[in-house]
Amino acid sequence: MKTIAQIAAELQGYDPQALSAEQVSAFLERLVQPVTATEEVGIFEGLGRVLARDVVSPLSVPPHDNSAMDGYALAGAQLVAGQPLTLRVVGTALAGKAWAGTVGAGECLKIMTGAIMPAGLDTVVPQEFTTTAAADGHITIAADVLRLGDNRRFKGEDLMEGGVALAKGELLTPAALGLVASLGLKTVTVYRRLRVAYFSTGDEILSLGEPPREGAVYDSNRYTVFGLLTRLGVEVIDLGVVRDEPALLEAAFRDAAQRADAIITSGGVSVGEADHTRHMMKQLGDVAFWRIAMRPGRPMAVGRITPSGFQAKEVSGAYAESASSYQKDTKPETGGAILFGLPGNPVAVMVTFLAFVRPALLRMMGSTRPAPPLLRAVSTEAIRKKPGRTEYQRGSVTTAPDGTLQVCTTGNQGSGVLSSMVQANGLIVLHHGQGNVAPGDAVDVMVFEGVI
Repeated sequence: MKTIAQIAAELQGYDPQALSAEQVSAFLERLVQPVTATEEVGIFEGLGRVLARDVVSPLSVPPHDNSAMDGYALAGAQLVAGQPLTLRVVGTALAGKAWAGTVGAGECLKIMTGAIMPAGLDTVVPQEFTTTAAADGHITIAADVLRLGDNRRFKGEDLMEGGVALAKGELLTPAALGLVASLGLKTVTVYRRLRVAYFSTGDEILSLGEPPREGAVYDSNRYTVFGLLTRLGVEVIDLGVVRDEPALLEAAFRDAAQRADAIITSGGVSVGEADHTRHMMKQLGDVAFWRIAMRPGRPMAVGRITPSGFQAKEVSGAYAESASSYQKDTKPETGGAILFGLPGNPVAVMVTFLAFVRPALLRMMGSTRPAPPLLRAVSTEAIRKKPGRTEYQRGSVTTAPDGTLQVCTTGNQGSGVLSSMVQANGLIVLHHGQGNVAPGDAVDVMVFEGVI
């Protein structure tokens, strides 16, 4: 388990007050580790989980050579270029059972999609490429519409018995569940579900149901983070809003560190903020406070909250009553929790989560799947950008009349304009060294579909 200082020493040019987005990602990759506990679950419970061991195919898929379509099976060697071929139909092969007869020269077999190809037959002609003579049971195949081997699926074409069907670290998608089922397997071994606790901080934050008061705002971060975590498939531990009081903050961090693998907070990480969140993070763990060269989302705290940072006492009182899902269960591993202290502005919370926290949590879940590639789209407008920071601008991606992707911003890019995240379907990613964008320039886009 590496300390903040050890990881910082590994990164060239590390400066906590001027980190690039790339350095942040590299730091987090070194900080977080996958959970180790595993469990066996049924396929229906496997969606979104991460495989803890390879799925080895117990059989070949398909188990036999079979027909790829309805038609007639024949020996393809009988086909002659430029000449039609007439064959006698000697039977019908149905899917689900082997045909027991034999097919000789000048003969063929009517066959259904998925039916086993009898020995000696290697080609299937689609029904629509033939003419039939009902009176004598013959078909004629037109010249040059078929080649030897057409429309035949080979045994093991999808998966061979003994081969790795899905590798450890694979995120189980709907397609992956179907693949497991095609092997006749009822269960899969997955890493235990990651536990993530989160809470909002600040005396200016109102919970839903509280009456409005001057200078206060209703907490939106609690709900956007809940949605982002739920979409990710982790076990969500909602600790509500924690007031800016040392005792309440310590109780919240202690509870979260005992129960969760990761802790996400929003607010209280900027330099000079008049609250106790930043101080409590320092006191209870090994935490770095960053100023990232990005927009939005410059301030961020990252580290590890450890049990050794707490006094031995029970969580009780006002905090326990305020945590909406308070329980005293603990996670299997007890080495503390990774902390992601996010800024307080609503858009900055979502952007830093998408850019940094989500990839880190996927790694903690055990996933080895690479991040989805950024899309390239043509900007329909000029975008001002100074080199030296990464900008994530909310954008709307559409398809141009010529079929290419195009993107425009949603307008006001203020970090408190949460409505822009609703209007957008992606983030325009303007990289660290990139400058102004002119209309017609290609830009990278991180799409939201399936994430937000």
